[in-house]
Amino acid sequence: MTVATAEKNSLFKKLQSTSLVSQIILAIILGTILAVQSPDTAKSFEILGSLFVSALKAVAPILVLLLVASSIANQKANSDANLKPIIGLYLVGTLSAAFVAVALSFLFPTQLTLDLAGATANPPQGLGEVLTTLAFKVVDNPINAVATGNFIGVLAWGLGLGFALKRANDSTKLVLHDVADAVSSIVKLVIRFAPIGIFGIVAFTIATTGFAALREYGHLVLVLISAMLIIALIVNPLIVFIVTKKNPYPLVFTCLKVSGITAFFTRSSAANIPVNMELCKKLDLHEDTYSVSIPLGATINMAGAAITITVLTLAAANTLQIDIDFGSAILLSIIASISACGASGVAGGSLLLIPLACSLFGINTDVAMQVVAIGFIIGVIQDSAETALNSSTDVVFSAAASHHITKQK
Repeated sequence: MTVATAEKNSLFKKLQSTSLVSQIILAIILGTILAVQSPDTAKSFEILGSLFVSALKAVAPILVLLLVASSIANQKANSDANLKPIIGLYLVGTLSAAFVAVALSFLFPTQLTLDLAGATANPPQGLGEVLTTLAFKVVDNPINAVATGNFIGVLAWGLGLGFALKRANDSTKLVLHDVADAVSSIVKLVIRFAPIGIFGIVAFTIATTGFAALREYGHLVLVLISAMLIIALIVNPLIVFIVTKKNPYPLVFTCLKVSGITAFFTRSSAANIPVNMELCKKLDLHEDTYSVSIPLGATINMAGAAITITVLTLAAANTLQIDIDFGSAILLSIIASISACGASGVAGGSLLLIPLACSLFGINTDVAMQVVAIGFIIGVIQDSAETALNSSTDVVFSAAASHHITKQK
């Protein structure tokens, strides 16, 4: 082996060992440099971004179908014993997050630079048409729903199959779970190529539009982070105060410091479960409650994901100049909240559910997947903040509901 070959192998191994976040940051920097130094060359790398977007478009519908079906089918029958107050808080918190995201998106609208050549959008005229469109998408043929990217139909069939298979034998549920895991592995493999795709997207976008796109991304990040801060520092404390009738901020700040900071850097609610368990123990919560509520929260308590789905969907609608009335925005919040509950288990899971929300407004999959790709670009900050909010809120609501349960007894 030559010295040059050995150095190349060493460099390749170093790149493999670095985190996905570091690779994405490097891709953004290299893409920007190439676009500035040689715009014509940078434009030729558009194919890398297009391939990445196409790969996401291929795997997302199947992922949603199997992830939702497996999650419902494998849910234990008695898993909600003594957990109804906590589940209620999880759902209220997630829905509140979507409402806040809608409000900020209306106050500070975002437009994105997208490739709209050949893009189609059939914007509904008012809430009535939204509901009619929704009804027809729900009853779509499942194969056609997957093939055409009808995510509303995919979600409906996932829910239907999940509930129908709840009575299936354990071996059938295990097979469904294993297939869902297999598809998740394929999605993770696709996401490992995100730095290459993002390099192509950034290089082509900056070479074509200059730095206007980066300003758009900055505005988008500000809206997302602002919504998450409002939930963490205003809405969640208000919910805790209503439940406990006590000053909520000592609990909220403790959870943000211990759970939120760790989750920000690990970027995984599942990986942060042991940290949350230990924090619940220090807070002297009942072990039988938090041993179930914390893992459950890592699955269904997705306020940050609801914010991401809502903000990026409304940014896509705004880019296509689709007028969305208040009733349709409320419906979007509900769809985003339901979608967010299925966002766990895969890195970037909330981003892959954006097409589901986009389809509510007739935005086609090609446009939606470009928005997903932008989500990966800003995910360096967005995903960390989203995970920190989700994970810390698991403990906040578990503690608040545990206090409520104890008080009732």
